[in-house]
Amino acid sequence: MHLGRIAIQLHASAPLLFSRRATATALVLPHSQRAAFAMAATPPVARKVPRELAQHGDVRVDNYYWLRDDSRSHPDVLAHLRAENLYTATIMSDVKNLEDEIYAEIRARIKEDDIGAPLRKGQYYYYNRTLTGKEYVQHCRRLVPTDAPVTVYDVMPTGPNAPHEHIILDENVKAEGHDYYSIGAFKVSPNGKLVAYAQDTKGDEIYTVYVIDAESGKFVGQPLEGITSDIEWAGDDHLVYITMDAILRPDKVWLHMLESNQSDDICLYHEKDDMFSLGLQTSESKQYLFVESGSKNTSFIFYLDISKQSKELVVLTPRVYGIDTTASHRGNHFYIKRRSEEFYNSELIACPLDNSFQLFENHIAVYERQNGLPKVTAYRLPATGEPIGQLQGGREIDFVDPAYDVEPEQSQFGSSVVRFHYSSMRTPPSVFDYDMDSGVSVLKKIDTVLGGFDASNYVTERKWAAASDGTQIPMTILYRKDRVNLDGSDPMLLYGYGSYEICIDPSFGRSRFSLVDRGFIYVIAHIRGGGEMGRKWYEDGKLLNKRNTFTDFIACAEHLIENKYCSKEKLCINGRSAGGLLMGAVLNMRPDLFKAAVAGVPFVDVLTTMLDPTIPLTTSEWEEWGDPRKEEYYYYMKSYSPVDNVKAQGYPNILVTAGLNDPRVMYSEPAKYVAKLRELKTDDNLLLFKCELGAGHFSKSGRFEKLREDAFTYAFILKALGMAPKAAL
Repeated sequence: MHLGRIAIQLHASAPLLFSRRATATALVLPHSQRAAFAMAATPPVARKVPRELAQHGDVRVDNYYWLRDDSRSHPDVLAHLRAENLYTATIMSDVKNLEDEIYAEIRARIKEDDIGAPLRKGQYYYYNRTLTGKEYVQHCRRLVPTDAPVTVYDVMPTGPNAPHEHIILDENVKAEGHDYYSIGAFKVSPNGKLVAYAQDTKGDEIYTVYVIDAESGKFVGQPLEGITSDIEWAGDDHLVYITMDAILRPDKVWLHMLESNQSDDICLYHEKDDMFSLGLQTSESKQYLFVESGSKNTSFIFYLDISKQSKELVVLTPRVYGIDTTASHRGNHFYIKRRSEEFYNSELIACPLDNSFQLFENHIAVYERQNGLPKVTAYRLPATGEPIGQLQGGREIDFVDPAYDVEPEQSQFGSSVVRFHYSSMRTPPSVFDYDMDSGVSVLKKIDTVLGGFDASNYVTERKWAAASDGTQIPMTILYRKDRVNLDGSDPMLLYGYGSYEICIDPSFGRSRFSLVDRGFIYVIAHIRGGGEMGRKWYEDGKLLNKRNTFTDFIACAEHLIENKYCSKEKLCINGRSAGGLLMGAVLNMRPDLFKAAVAGVPFVDVLTTMLDPTIPLTTSEWEEWGDPRKEEYYYYMKSYSPVDNVKAQGYPNILVTAGLNDPRVMYSEPAKYVAKLRELKTDDNLLLFKCELGAGHFSKSGRFEKLREDAFTYAFILKALGMAPKAAL
C-alpha cells in the first residue's frame, strides 16, 4: 500500500493544465512532464512467458502465470502492479474532484461520534464508540446499576450521575503504525475480568491473539500466534482456538491455559480431511463449546462441557455425508438443526444430553426464509425437564418493508428478550429488542444518517425475472422517486453474487445514495447459487449447475431493460469475489448488454486455481465448484472460467480491483485477467486495474478509508457513462 500510494502521489504532484477546447480527458502539460505523463497514460502491457497447463489431454497456454508470486515480493511482479496503479490513477485524474466530492457526500452522512446499542451482559453494558475523525472503534463498558431482570425497556444510564464509562480497548491506538488493522474477535471472559482479542495487521486473515486485563489493559501471558479469529473462553482460565495448515485451512482446535506457553497447548482435534474446515462457537447458555467440522455438503459437531475440569471433546453428531448439523443448548437438551436429503431445508430436533436458532432459557427464536426473505418466529418452550414435542403457537415478528434484512444479535439467555438487527435499502440499520412473551418490539438504536437523508424520498420494490428455464428470480430495487423517469432512460447499477448459499438480503448502504441521488436505480439480483430461496436455490447454482448463476443475472438485466428500468447504454454491473467471477463470466457471455462493470477481488482464474491444491481454499471448495481433476468438471468449468474465455471481442468499460495480501482470491487472478483482456479485447473502452499493496480481500481497514473505495468506484461508473462533470479549466 505504501509504495502504491507513493506512485499515485508522485503523479498527482504534477500540475495539470486543461485545454479549453479539449474533452475532460485531454491534458496540456508543461513540456518537461509530457513524456512522463504519456508513459503513465499508456496501458501497462505484461510480458508473455508461455506456460503449458495440461489436463485430460487438453493443453492450455497461460502467458501470464508468472504474475503469481506467493511471496508477494518479486520485483517484476510488484513493478507491474505499481504500473497498473499509476495508469489507473492517471486515467482517473480527470475525475479526482468528482471522487473527492462523492467521498465527502458519503462521509457527511455518517454521525462520526456515536455509540452502538449497548448489550447488557452480567454486571456490565458493553458497546462500541466511534469518535469524530477516527478510523476505528473503542470497545467500552459501564456497570449495570441494578439487579432488575433484562427487559425490552432496559436503558443504559448516561450523564454525570451514571456509572463511569471504561474504555477496554481503543483500536485507534492499536492501529498506530499499521497500514492495515482489524480485530476479528473480541471476547470477554465469563467473569468479566479478562478480554481476548484477535488482531490482523496485514489483511491476510492470520491473527495474533492477546489477552488483557479488562480494567488495566495490561497483557496477560504471551500472545498466541498464527491462528484464525475463532476463539472462545472455556471458563475463566482457558481459551480454545483454531489454527490453519499450509493452505490456510482451519484444521486444528487447541486448548490453551492462560499464562502458559503456546507450545504446551493441547490439540483437542485434528481434521485431516482437506475438504473439511473447523469452526467454533459457544452455546447461548455458555455451558458448552461446539466445534464444527464442515465441508460444503456435510458437517458434524463435537461439544466440550466448560464446567468439567477435564476439557475433552465429545461427539454430538456423527460425520454422515450429505447431512449438515448445527447445535444449541438449553437445560437438559441439545437443540440440533439438521439438513438432509429428507429435510432439504432443515429440521429442528431436540436431543437429551445423556443421549448424545437462537435459543433462550424459556424460548426459542427460529430464523427461517419464505419467498426469498428472512422470517423470525418466537416459540415458548416447555419447562426444563418436561417433554418438548413439536413447536406450536409461535409468534411471527412483523416487518414493514417489502424487502429487508434481519440478522440475529447477541441476546441474554436468561431473559425473554431477543435482539435483532434490521434494515432495508431505505431503512437505516436498526437494533430492536423483542419481548417473546408480550410481542412488544422496542427500537434500541437506529443509525443516524446525516446530509438531509429522508427515507420517504425512496422507493423499494420486489420484482421477479424469468430465467431461461422459467425459474422466477427475485430482485430488489431502490430508487429516489423524484429523480427517475422509469422510461428506460435512467442509469442503473445491478449487483449480484450467487455463491456459497450466501443470502444477499437488501440491507442499507449509505454509499449507494451518492448514485441514487444522482438518478440511478440500484438493483440486487438474488440469483441461484445463493441461499435466498432455500437449499435447492443453492444446489441449482453450483457444481454442474453453475452456469445458472450467470444466465439468471443476464435474465435479470434483460428483464430490467424490457420493463424500462434502464437501457444497455445505461446499465452498469458490480460484484466482488465470487461475484467477481459472475462479472467475468457475464462479460464474456454478453458484453453487449452492459456499459460498465466493476469486478472486485474477482475469482476469475477458476480452472487453474481449482487444479492447484496448494492454493488456499482449493481443496475445501471442490464441493462448491467441482474437482477439475475429474474430466466432466474440468470441461464444464473451462466453459465459464473468465480467464479461459476472454476472446477477441468488444468489452464494456471495466474496473478490476485486488488486494496483494488477499488469502481468498490471489491478487494474480485479477492481474492475469486484466493482462489477457488488454491483449485480446478489440474496443477502446476503459480497462483499469487497482491493486491495494497493503490490504487483503476486504480492502482497507479504516471506516473512512473504505469509503474512498466506494467513491473511486462510483467516479469510475459516472466517467464510463459520460455523467462526470467536465474537468475545471
